[in-house]
Amino acid sequence: MDMLASLLPAGIAVHAPALIVVIPLIMAAVAALMPRGIFAWGVTLATAIAVAVLSLNILGQVSTGGVISYAMGGWLPPVGIELRVDMLNVPLLLLVGIVGLLCVIYALPSVADEIAKKQQALFYSAFLVCFAGLLGVTITGDAFNVFVFLEISSISTYTIIAMGAGKDRRALTASYNYLVLGTIGATFFVIGVGFLYMATGTLNIADMAAVLEQNGHDRVTQAAFAFIVVGLGLKAAMFPLHVWLPNAYAFAPNFVTAFLASTATKVAFYALIRFVFSVFHPEVNFVAMSFTWLFAVVGVVAMMVASMQAVFQTDARRLLAYSSVAQVGYMMLGLGMGTAAGLSASMLHLMNHALMKGALFMALGAFALNFGVRRVKDLAGLGQTMPASSAAFTVASLSLVGVPLTVGFTSKWYLVTAALERGWWWAVAALMISSLLALAYVARLLSAIWMETPPAGKAGIAPARRLAPWMVLAPMSLLAFANIYFFFHADPLVGLARAAANAVMGGN
Repeated sequence: MDMLASLLPAGIAVHAPALIVVIPLIMAAVAALMPRGIFAWGVTLATAIAVAVLSLNILGQVSTGGVISYAMGGWLPPVGIELRVDMLNVPLLLLVGIVGLLCVIYALPSVADEIAKKQQALFYSAFLVCFAGLLGVTITGDAFNVFVFLEISSISTYTIIAMGAGKDRRALTASYNYLVLGTIGATFFVIGVGFLYMATGTLNIADMAAVLEQNGHDRVTQAAFAFIVVGLGLKAAMFPLHVWLPNAYAFAPNFVTAFLASTATKVAFYALIRFVFSVFHPEVNFVAMSFTWLFAVVGVVAMMVASMQAVFQTDARRLLAYSSVAQVGYMMLGLGMGTAAGLSASMLHLMNHALMKGALFMALGAFALNFGVRRVKDLAGLGQTMPASSAAFTVASLSLVGVPLTVGFTSKWYLVTAALERGWWWAVAALMISSLLALAYVARLLSAIWMETPPAGKAGIAPARRLAPWMVLAPMSLLAFANIYFFFHADPLVGLARAAANAVMGGN
């Protein structure tokens, strides 16, 4: 960890919490001014590299020196705006930074195929704004700025989804639906923050927690809790507030889907954990009740219903989108256990799911890039025509089911262990049933890829074997490899997940 902390010169490292947000915002303007898409991609790649390095440096700083509190403009909290990093949000910074870098590498051929040349610079600019927004939500210590950064990321997300209309006009409808529902979610959240401000007289998250601990909770804070849970639950695609997600994932550009599936709902889920544990505190009666009767119940229902919906999808990306709703259900179940073990398992699944879905959507993007594949039946014979991409897709699919030797098995094992500690046999049964449902829809995909023959072309000849561009293969293969590597070397991710849980629960 000392080596990570020394990645940057001391003069830069001390400002890393601010730079990790400011750099993407500034470079978004630079990307928009680029005359060609490839130049804008170069700006975006340089920015993503800088963010990944900064996130690793911040990990080293927090691991060796504890919590980082960065006062913007020299105004100390709670009066000034604070950027605050502890072991709860470090995993999210790493996730957004490193997966974001891999997605940007993947982006060049994918964006060139799907976005008109004259729009590519603006597309990369909007992506960088989204990137900055997600990082800002993760690192800010100010409740109102969580709302600000959520809106920064959301508005730019609506834009980059809508820019997929060049390939599929349904992207416009998906973006509009997301805009309407996202605005409702943001409104609920900011109303909740307003109630908290009414009750505490401060917007600093740590100061809010201190005031509430001293003064106790009343009906105002209970109302704040309800509004914040609904607002962030919608952003995190918590069932049944997930209706924006399937179309958004299905019709967005492939690069956008891969990035959002790996990061956006995870950041919103982090924000939910931050408020539930750091502001309201899990021992408060109405919060404790919400664990079992809201988060756990909603999680189990999502695991079942969304998995069953995935089984019957004919569009491959919609199938994986419903799968994502089910996987958010796993995270909600871990949160609903209300224990350090449950929260740790939830955080571990959050990181592992990013590895799975990143590889899966990148592979689907590779199939679309070469053969225009979108429907499940169109995957027929791709194991013969695109073996490398199919192998990566297979590994990530098996991880999604939770097959041993993959990270999916690891996080489900920790969820089962945490459930047994609570005596929740029904939760274990739900985990098993939902995994069988996942096997059912994954089997449809893999049987089409490996067991069916490629369709004949116009001349009656099967299409020749094709490799995806190396800029697609490299990040996709790395994520697929990570799905196996972190099964055998699980300690780094398990350690981060446990540290995250202990940061807000103290190991209780």
